Amino acid sequence: MRFLHTADWHLGRYFHSATLLDDQAHILDQLVALAISEKVDAVLIAGDIYDRAVPPADAVSLLDDVLSRLVVGAGIPVVVIAGNHDSAERIGFGGRIFARQGLTLRGPLGGFAPVLLQDRTGTTIAIHPLPYVEPAFARNLPGAETATDHQSAMNYVVSLLRAQCMPSQRNVLLCHAFVAGGTESESERPLSVGGSGQVAPATFDGFDFVALGHLHRPQSVGSDHIQYSGSLLKYSFNEVSHVKSVSLVELGADGPPVVRRVALTPRRDVRIITGTLAELLATPDPNLPRDDYLCANLTDTGPVLDPMSRLREVYPQMMALQFESVGPAVDATARAAGDHRRREPGDLFRAFYRDVAGEEIGEPALDVFNASARIALGGTEGAPR
Repeated sequence: MRFLHTADWHLGRYFHSATLLDDQAHILDQLVALAISEKVDAVLIAGDIYDRAVPPADAVSLLDDVLSRLVVGAGIPVVVIAGNHDSAERIGFGGRIFARQGLTLRGPLGGFAPVLLQDRTGTTIAIHPLPYVEPAFARNLPGAETATDHQSAMNYVVSLLRAQCMPSQRNVLLCHAFVAGGTESESERPLSVGGSGQVAPATFDGFDFVALGHLHRPQSVGSDHIQYSGSLLKYSFNEVSHVKSVSLVELGADGPPVVRRVALTPRRDVRIITGTLAELLATPDPNLPRDDYLCANLTDTGPVLDPMSRLREVYPQMMALQFESVGPAVDATARAAGDHRRREPGDLFRAFYRDVAGEEIGEPALDVFNASARIALGGTEGAPR
């Protein structure tokens, strides 16, 4: 059986001040086309469908369109679970009705029956959908009253699913969780404080493949059969090095699963560009799109005037600025030079004039400034006439 594993769409998300809905629609067009061209037997979506519990109307419309194209248009079964960003009740709405059309929606905990599919060899593949397990809600399940944290809650719920695994079938767990050993990104919402939201990879023993959502970097954790597909797009500048993808998983009648990550092409990339303000304005890289979502890492040692608006004249999607800090290995003189509070007024004005006028200030004009600065600071010596 071949299925497509994806997660963390975060429909309706903003990147700084920009809505990403058109970017998400662009990448989801590719996902639908890939599912059809690869003739997948199912699409598994491992939570965080929306970016917040009450999604905007246009995000709901986009999800409706994508699911309709997959389930109704292409006849591909789709299994969806709620993540920690989602409202479980909203994701699960209409699940019993939609299941008749091949769309499985699992929101609230409970109703753990697997989705049974037949592969080309006649082997039964059981998909076990497990929405995000919040310990407070897990304790409402009969027998889970002592589940005090994520690990104990997950242990209990997974034991219920494991009890349904039959030796004659391959078992796939679809789950939204933070598995210990995974690499985080800053765009993920923490499940808890202090790391107690993590669960051990051994929690999922007994399953042939574990399709995970929550962590935004594509990766395996603990074992090759425990996989995060990663997020649909880069959702922070911390993720500039990520190659976003979806996973095509081949699961035969026996043997280990084979995972192939397929990169999708975003409408705009997320990048950090580095240089002085003058360099970035004068010599943008001709080989890279100027309308990518950008953060400028400015290396100027002096003050710069209104850098954001000036950069946006060249880079229309400039989202953030950062100033390269002076490293710890430099000496005290260099550290003082990087701190405007410890620089002479004349040096600051020289840098300001260079930034505004594009040339060095002449010595006579600088002498006039220095004399005026001495008056402002309480002295009279050398005051201009």
